Amino acid sequence: MQMIEAIYQNGMFKPIKPISDKFEEGAKVKLTVEPEEETNPIMRLAENFYEGLSEDDIDEIEKVALDRSNFFGERKI
Repeated sequence: MQMIEAIYQNGMFKPIKPISDKFEEGAKVKLTVEPEEETNPIMRLAENFYEGLSEDDIDEIEKVALDRSNFFGERKI
């Protein structure tokens, strides 16, 4: 059994990623279709922001993002 993400286009389901070679060309399969929850484009970008980063990298990014000490740059009085 394999989960395959696909897009429905022109009356056909088209896999988003290549399918493993477990299936022979012309093989008959059963599909269970479950619509994916629509997310807004900004959330889709946010979901992928940390992809491929180590826990240390993520911690460092969040530390910098949450540090408000230089938020407005140098203040001139």
